[in-house]
Amino acid sequence: MKRIDAKTLHAWLLDGRELALLDAREDGEFGASHLFWAVPCPMSKREIRARALLPRLGVRICCVDDGRGLAEKLGSWLEEIGCSDVAVLDGGTQAWAAAGYELFSGVNVPSKAFGEWVEHHYGTESVDPPDLKSWIDSGKNIVVLDSRTHEEFVRMSIPTGISVPGGELVYRIGDIAPDPNMLVVVNCAGRTRSIMGAESLRRAGIPNKVMALRNGTMGWELAGFRCDRGRTEKFAPGTPKTAATALRRAQAFAEESGVGVIGAIDLARFEDDDDRTLYVLDVRDPTEYRAGHRPGSISAPGGQLVQATDQWIGVRNARIVLVDDTGVRTRMAGAWLCQMGHRNVFVVEGGLEAIRTSGRERLPVPELGSKAATIDVTGLVGLIDSGEGTVVIDLARSIDFREGHIPGAIWGVRTRLDGLKPQLAGAKHVVITSPDGIAARLAVNEVKALCPAEVRVLEGGTEAWHAFGRPLVKDRTNPPDEACIDSYLRAYDRNSGVEEAMHAYLAWEIELANQIKRDNTVAFGVGEASAGH
Repeated sequence: MKRIDAKTLHAWLLDGRELALLDAREDGEFGASHLFWAVPCPMSKREIRARALLPRLGVRICCVDDGRGLAEKLGSWLEEIGCSDVAVLDGGTQAWAAAGYELFSGVNVPSKAFGEWVEHHYGTESVDPPDLKSWIDSGKNIVVLDSRTHEEFVRMSIPTGISVPGGELVYRIGDIAPDPNMLVVVNCAGRTRSIMGAESLRRAGIPNKVMALRNGTMGWELAGFRCDRGRTEKFAPGTPKTAATALRRAQAFAEESGVGVIGAIDLARFEDDDDRTLYVLDVRDPTEYRAGHRPGSISAPGGQLVQATDQWIGVRNARIVLVDDTGVRTRMAGAWLCQMGHRNVFVVEGGLEAIRTSGRERLPVPELGSKAATIDVTGLVGLIDSGEGTVVIDLARSIDFREGHIPGAIWGVRTRLDGLKPQLAGAKHVVITSPDGIAARLAVNEVKALCPAEVRVLEGGTEAWHAFGRPLVKDRTNPPDEACIDSYLRAYDRNSGVEEAMHAYLAWEIELANQIKRDNTVAFGVGEASAGH
């Protein structure tokens, strides 16, 4: 594996060729300080994340960390699974900063920075929470649309709001707000999805006045207002009556943004091209994807894709093909991806009907074929009740472990399991779990190396335990905030200093617009994006 210096990596970021810049640290550590275009691929989730991020093993890869040797470990593992062009940034983030280049904090930074650019570039209008509150209270002709996921909406929402995730807004606005005099306000938790949702409707040219709620639910609560909790109002499912109008609006925006249009034969040719990386992303609502999708396509709901591109797209300058049923949602998501700097974005003419039966399934997760001893829920209940020294290790994300875990389970990060040795010392049985059991299966050999106990995996993971009617323990203090290295804690995830964290987060988002001006690898906008290369 070769080592490169910061100057070489900087040149790679600008040369227009494919590049996967993978950060080997845990998500929380990554969020503290990283390169703008770096994508998190933590060692603890390497088998799962690498599979999602690297459809083509021959792509050029550079691994990075903070100089602790994790990048070398990730690089070696990537070579073991067949990656043929792997390098490591010598000196990591410290060397990058020492060379005079910019480092960023936070997660989903390219998308967040792009949202700030969009607001400045297009002049997205916004409304302050007190004004919106007075409009709602006075009965003004207004609709509040929440552009986050439905799960986020249920947790907390603006009173009277409706859940319409960002990728659905242009597609469904004609049915939701048929009165052109109705004011449309779009919100999220902070800024990005409020801005992107509102500007999507504005770029689509709907007749209604559209505004973003400044600073979203955070701004609402900081202004002293209460969010609703547990509400489930959402858009009506199915194809909207106004879908044809939505398509005309989306087509115009996609054409001016540079989205390519291909047919089924073109997509098949892309799939057969071993020299280029290809992502085939289904941007429909997840419920539609689960009901039926093209083999080999990945669910990437349009609004969330634009909000968090680094969850789905790990290779710069790769080909990106977006699919849906009517062409509206693909065109809106594709237009924003083009303006974000992705230069090879395509939609398929005819949508899913043109390509439904073709496609390649992705390779299975490496190492999942290893034969791990398992135990079912009833077996684990029996072990726990017997008092025979059973220890349950849960490898869920820290914030998910807090929300619900098997009684008595201890939380762990796969790359930090050494710290659990004292708790495993007297164990006779060790059972590993994770939400669906996949991460647990991957960690079997590592746990076996720590103790002489019998080590098994819970079949179906914690989801199976819960589905069986067994109780889960919820405890927001376990693990404590400072231990959550695997998650970049949002303000709402914290146990203390929530208001301060909200202020800091909002200030961070606004400052991103200035930071990207200092990083000459970043160029947003039609035509401008390619100028940076």
